[in-house]
Parts: sequence; structure tokens; C-alpha cells
Amino acid sequence: MLQRDGIGGLTFDSLSRESGISKGGLLHQFRNRHGVLQALLEHQERQFEQIATDYLAKEGQSKKEPNLAAEIAIYREAIDQPNSVARAALAALVDSPSLLENRTSTALARMQALSDEAADLDLSLLRYFAASGIAFHSLLGLTPLDEKMRNRLFDRLQDEQSWRGIQSEPASKRSYRK
Repeated sequence: MLQRDGIGGLTFDSLSRESGISKGGLLHQFRNRHGVLQALLEHQERQFEQIATDYLAKEGQSKKEPNLAAEIAIYREAIDQPNSVARAALAALVDSPSLLENRTSTALARMQALSDEAADLDLSLLRYFAASGIAFHSLLGLTPLDEKMRNRLFDRLQDEQSWRGIQSEPASKRSYRK
């Protein structure tokens, strides 16, 4: 619905029509539009956590930086999903930036996990933010990359072997700090 009608089309009347739930039932559950957007964002976060869990269970043992590889997989999957919840969540964040409050600790924990496993933190962060950049540009419709090129880039970002010769040997291992 958000993809089709945009954030402005998100009303309790339209939600009621689309979901088959009464407007009163929706208002009881969510109280206001911000509550609906909050629930959407929480759903998206759970979906991403599940992608990471599944990826780590399947591929994690074979990776030197499993958390980084899982994060890249999340960004890849966010683009590949039909009617991506990530696209809807992004629209919700544009409409209500306050939804990002209380997310800092999660982001810091994610960055610390990357730091803890990284042989070269700078390179790991470059790979992480390259994946997020591809995802956000794709979700916003701002990239000229076709699916084949995007997949090739994500394959390269996840291919630890191709990055080994580029890694630097830092004098001391840095950790991520805000």
C-alpha cells in the first residue's frame, strides 16, 4: 500500500479497506498513524534479524567476518524482496524521523560486532557502507544499476577472498566509537 499510494495514502480508512480490519480495531491497536509506522519499522527490524540469523546459521561458520557478511546479506535481501518492507520503512522514516529515536544502541552494537571480528576495521566499514549505499540507492530508485550488476557487486562485497590482499595491518586494532 505504501509503495502504491505513498506515505500520504496511509490512513486508517485505507488500512481498514486493505486489511479487512475495522477502523475501530485498528485505532484500538495503534492509536495513531505514528503507531502504525512504528509497528511497520519493528516488523522490518524483525525481518532483518531473521535474515541475519538464517544467514549466520547457513554461512556463518565459513566466514572470518560473519557479522559483516550477514549485514551485507540483509542489505541485499532488502532490495530483492518483492514489495519490500524496507522500502515502506524507509518511507515511514522520511515521514516520521522520530521513529529513529532509540535505535542508536542497536546501531552501536552492530558496529561493535563488526569491529570485534574485523582484521581491518576500515575495510570492513567500507564494505558495510558500500552495501548499505547500494541498498538505499536502489530502494529510493536512484541507481542506474541493473539487477545483474547489483548482484555482482554484492557477491564481491561478500567475497572475503577478494578483499584479503587489500587489508592493511593496523598498528593497533581500533574499535568503533560514536
